[in-house]
Amino acid sequence: MVYGIRELSELAGVSARTLRYYDEIELLKPLYVNEAGYRFYGEQEADLLQQILFYRERGFGLKQIRELLKSGDFDVERALEEHLLELEARRDHLDALIRTVKLTILSKKGEYEMSDKEKFEALKDKTIEENEARYGEEIREKYGDASVNGSNQKLKGMSEDEWEQFQAAEKEILEELKECVSTKIRFDNEKAKKLVFLHKKWLCMTWAKYTPEAHKGVAAMYTADERFRQYYDSEVPGCAEFLKQAIEYWADKL
Repeated sequence: MVYGIRELSELAGVSARTLRYYDEIELLKPLYVNEAGYRFYGEQEADLLQQILFYRERGFGLKQIRELLKSGDFDVERALEEHLLELEARRDHLDALIRTVKLTILSKKGEYEMSDKEKFEALKDKTIEENEARYGEEIREKYGDASVNGSNQKLKGMSEDEWEQFQAAEKEILEELKECVSTKIRFDNEKAKKLVFLHKKWLCMTWAKYTPEAHKGVAAMYTADERFRQYYDSEVPGCAEFLKQAIEYWADKL
């Protein structure tokens, strides 16, 4: 079976523009291109696209997927088994979230007495899910699955006191950051140093290992990625840029 680009895009649920982009970055080349410049795909290309979409669903970046597919030891059957295990784990996680929400509803109705531990677990899971949805692809591509998964596990393993400290530290960073920018403090000021130290302390609550280079790498994302910039600049414009500059200046000096 041979598919035109529009036929394959409709079959797979992706846009023709996406398929053209996959061709440009040599992730998925068509079977052939006719004289008019139209791309056509065969069964092998359709199978490869399925693998790409499975990996995308799991949060892999395009560069990482390309490396996996082009590696000499890539095995389709093994990859499918990995996809299945990942999906089953996500299903179990989703089932646990659904149960927590149901218990919360019953608790609000007075039909179930929900423990603080149960409420707390739901909050941690919600934070991890939101972070994965917003930034998962970028941070996994930059730091790798092992690092991100380890950070998530450390977050899930927090006690209630540790969780409250984590939330409070994030709030304190935002307040200090807004004050620095509003009062036009320079990024090499001692107040900026305190801010960077707070940010380092906050990161170390979920990081297995801290390095100034990794800290500066995270800071670079705050201005390079519009979602991070909007998060920090939502109330006071310029916060993302100030935090990046302060971290670049102070990270090696803490």
